[in-house]
Amino acid sequence: MKKILFKTIAAAVLTLGMTGCVNDLDISSIDPQSSPNPDDMGLLAKCYATLGLTGQDGGAGNGDLSLDEGESGFYRTTFNLQELPTDECMWAWQTDTDIPQITMMNWNSSSVRVQWAYTRLTYDITLFNSYLSQVADDDKNRQYRAEVRFLRALHYWYMLDLFGKSPFKTDFDISTLPVEYSGNQMYGWLDNELTEIENEMTAAGTRVGSFNNSENFGRADLGAVYLLHARLALNSAVYSDTINPETEYRKAIDYCNRIEQSGAYSLSDNPKNGNSGYAQLFMADNDQNENARREIIFPIRQDGLRTRQYSGSLMLIAGARSASMPNYGMKETWTCLFARRAMTQKFFPTLSDVPLVPDGAETSTSQAQTETLDQQYGTSVAHIIAAAGDDRALLYSGCADGARTISTDAVSDFKNGLSFVKWTNLKSDNTGGSDLSWPDTDIPLFRYAEIYLIRAEANWRLGADATTVMNDINELRGRANTRLFNANDITEENIRDEWCREFFMEGRRRSDLVRFGCFTGNKYVWDWKGGVANGTTVDSHFNVYPIPADDIMNNGNLSQNPGY
Repeated sequence: MKKILFKTIAAAVLTLGMTGCVNDLDISSIDPQSSPNPDDMGLLAKCYATLGLTGQDGGAGNGDLSLDEGESGFYRTTFNLQELPTDECMWAWQTDTDIPQITMMNWNSSSVRVQWAYTRLTYDITLFNSYLSQVADDDKNRQYRAEVRFLRALHYWYMLDLFGKSPFKTDFDISTLPVEYSGNQMYGWLDNELTEIENEMTAAGTRVGSFNNSENFGRADLGAVYLLHARLALNSAVYSDTINPETEYRKAIDYCNRIEQSGAYSLSDNPKNGNSGYAQLFMADNDQNENARREIIFPIRQDGLRTRQYSGSLMLIAGARSASMPNYGMKETWTCLFARRAMTQKFFPTLSDVPLVPDGAETSTSQAQTETLDQQYGTSVAHIIAAAGDDRALLYSGCADGARTISTDAVSDFKNGLSFVKWTNLKSDNTGGSDLSWPDTDIPLFRYAEIYLIRAEANWRLGADATTVMNDINELRGRANTRLFNANDITEENIRDEWCREFFMEGRRRSDLVRFGCFTGNKYVWDWKGGVANGTTVDSHFNVYPIPADDIMNNGNLSQNPGY
């Protein structure tokens, strides 16, 4: 099998100019006819690289799209829509374009951050269609084509999840506009497409010929297909009103069982150099550290020397840091992302239990001073984890660059909540990554832990006994060294909150809240929901995002979602 160098920009470059118009999924500037005889493996690498890069040069300056390149990446655009409106995090700089609308749940069909996500997804789909149109469907290419079909299905899943429907094309005929597929149609297509490619993917995980190893890590295998299918099925009642959810929940359980029975993956549960198994998943060597890599089913590759861009793990690390915070293996600090009060409550139901800097106490302006004062005040990350009794409580409440609060009456500052320290550019030996300005930390887009919560929730929705549900959840709580659930703990609220405790700041929270009927309405209200300090009800049409108005104007096949 040919090796694809995902960590080398040169292998991903097709030198394709961008027009910036992707409203109809027809981007003539990536037409292979404009670059005769493109290399098939280079194009395959570009298909993968679009998950973790935003252009041809790295950083900014030659972007794929005629947008702010730093804002245009696959992960950042989807993360913003999946995380910023939820109970997990807030973006401090409310003067940034469209941030108040997204964080306070008041967007409309002209919201640019919605359009950025839509544009990135449709651009990538067009790229995948281009690959599939020109690479022969033969024995030599069948597996490569299946991998690209998976990437296309992944992007169409994001379209379905975020917008409730999608413009749809599977060819690269630039003479036709995409048609509109409803949620029911998209669900049916995804269900069929993922089933079709199963037999053409490589084996799951670490077996011979598979990809969970240092050489091929980053390519999609059968485990990724199974997990996307399980995720689709778990959300079936949200996506489609014509299928039987109970049938789909059983399908979700079956796919989780297949992943488990493959023996290809395992939870990262071996502490190393003071770092828990959970923490190692989000460190700079998560591609080399087998303990972490065995849990990561499908990552977005990042490399501080070769994949420099502002839309991946740099945002997750620098966005949540200030200069004097404890060592995190980087010098970049954006001071943008902080935890909402509701996020803190997932680990501290009684907020007075949170270790905080005393009123009027000295704060720090250097990392060395921070370490000394945090030990004095009991506000280090280790103190937070100990107080929470959960290894996943990777939050910071200390004195670096000023004292944190738990809640705020006005979103104006990075210290209006606790800081996230889940993502870091330190390796598991506590040394820094390869570059202090750009991270090496790969983003685990799919990881093995998800099968336990999918299976637990699906069984709960099917009315299974509490022990069955409890056992799966306790696999994760046991790994986190926190109190195990008993049968009385198996409630809707606890299952919903366990998704947050395990997966916060991983770009999925909105989907989970929608599935529990909690994203809109008043069933569950958190701080600043709907733009009110203590939260308020939000109209149900915000459960999906609007189709950008410009796209509807350019394609008469498309219609707007209700309420916009």
